[in-house]
Amino acid sequence: MKPRPHASLGRVLDDLGDTLLELVRGERDLPAGIGGVAIHDPHDDPVLPQHALVLGVGVREPDEITRLVRALARHDAAGLVLRSPVTVTDQVAAAIDETGLALLGLTRGASWTQLAAMLRSLLAEGDIGDIEPETLAGVPSGDLFAVANAIAALINAPVTIEDRRSRVLAFSGRQDEADPSRVETILGRQVPERFSRTLAARGVFRELYRSGEPVYVDLVEKRDDGVLVPRVAVSVRAGDEILGSIWAAVPGPLSEERTQALCDAARLVALHMLRIRAGADVERRLRAELLSTALEGGAGARAALHRLGLAEQPVVVLAQAVLESTVDDAGVETERQRLADGLAMHLSAVHPRAAAALVGDVVYGLIPVARDGDGEDRAVRVATDFLDRVGERVRAVIGIGPVAHDVSGLAEARASADRALRVLRSDNGAGRRVARLADVHVEALVLELRDLVAARGDRPTGVVARLFAYDEKHNTNLVETLRAWLDAFGDVVAASAAMYVHPNTFRYRLRRLAEVGGLDLADPEARFAAMLQLRVVAPAKHVRPLRTSTMDAG
Repeated sequence: MKPRPHASLGRVLDDLGDTLLELVRGERDLPAGIGGVAIHDPHDDPVLPQHALVLGVGVREPDEITRLVRALARHDAAGLVLRSPVTVTDQVAAAIDETGLALLGLTRGASWTQLAAMLRSLLAEGDIGDIEPETLAGVPSGDLFAVANAIAALINAPVTIEDRRSRVLAFSGRQDEADPSRVETILGRQVPERFSRTLAARGVFRELYRSGEPVYVDLVEKRDDGVLVPRVAVSVRAGDEILGSIWAAVPGPLSEERTQALCDAARLVALHMLRIRAGADVERRLRAELLSTALEGGAGARAALHRLGLAEQPVVVLAQAVLESTVDDAGVETERQRLADGLAMHLSAVHPRAAAALVGDVVYGLIPVARDGDGEDRAVRVATDFLDRVGERVRAVIGIGPVAHDVSGLAEARASADRALRVLRSDNGAGRRVARLADVHVEALVLELRDLVAARGDRPTGVVARLFAYDEKHNTNLVETLRAWLDAFGDVVAASAAMYVHPNTFRYRLRRLAEVGGLDLADPEARFAAMLQLRVVAPAKHVRPLRTSTMDAG
């Protein structure tokens, strides 16, 4: 099996040119394909895929452009995209010519976010899975941009392929022949709301989805930005399911031959859309399997990392889980998968080679990091940013493992992430959402001690056992008194306030528990032994979450 070749810069310009991108300087026929998309961050060291196309958001000054071009050349980047109009001075031109990078301009008004999404869709290379490219009717399977261009050639009109929500999945060339509304649709990758409302009010969508025949929409309206060109649309179906639609901007009704060609094209588009959907499901399962194999660190880990595109790179392991108490039983699986997809998308924006997949009930992510950087801190920032975006509707937590510098360290990094995640999922998480193992190491050890105690069937002994027995027999609360005193590091005023009793009453109870249990309150070893038993060996109904107390801080 051989990998599918990367899309070339020429292919990107053919599909996205005119409307979105223009080649400002450099060669469009680069010898190597584009390996991924990255966003330039002036405050962070670049971690780029090979032959990356870099989006220079906010870069405008010629000196800054020159420095960035030379820096990207050292990382083997393929090109740089800047907001048009791009000022090309002699210095900038010399840097482009010397490095061989391509300098592109992004049309004013176009969204960087939408450009990144379109580029990643166009550059999807099938890094995992097989990999002789399949074709449908002579077009690479799932390549909706190529399909759109083929349809445009058949009916001699610019075309968009849209989903049920009027979001643009792909478009053909020649969009400049349509009206400003179509250009706005391409730039926003969504049909403008005012246009959608007009179509809905006229019953166009109802007729479109009720019939399998093309629908002619004669808008005959003049707006401030020009006359709207008529449209011909046809639904894309798979049996009774509506997958989307094809829209062509035309000067008038189509001929019978072109109408039939559009109907035939709709069936072909359905096959491609189904192939994309099926491929996404297969890729999701395969990615989960490869990620699981890599995290186990066994004999197949190196091959799995290679297929994920992460071989020979330091990575940080993230482990994410949904707190089931925040979701009803029926929705847990749905939310896990939703957050898994969301984390995968978020990580891909951070680094194009990042990987994430749901394994069991945990979503694991791998983020490539620089060898000389602080990968754990970066991972914490990435995880925190993701959970802030998710919000509080469904509560999720993320454990962070240490940097794994090679395959042998990956299993240990995964174990550390799991240990941190377990603390966050337990009562000991203390409301935290993101943590490294170093942040919750003591809590993790306590949970593991509890596991050992439960497995061996150990029960309280000595002082603590006598206090439990006394409370059970006499309906007193000497155990809680001892716990409060230990948590307050011997501060009677604070401990009595925590139990809502007078300090003198608390002092009496403290003397009484010392007598009943035979506890020397002045002995540090005796205090530690009592605290440990209360944290770890106490009966389940008496075990309280581990909190950072005054004693812990001391």
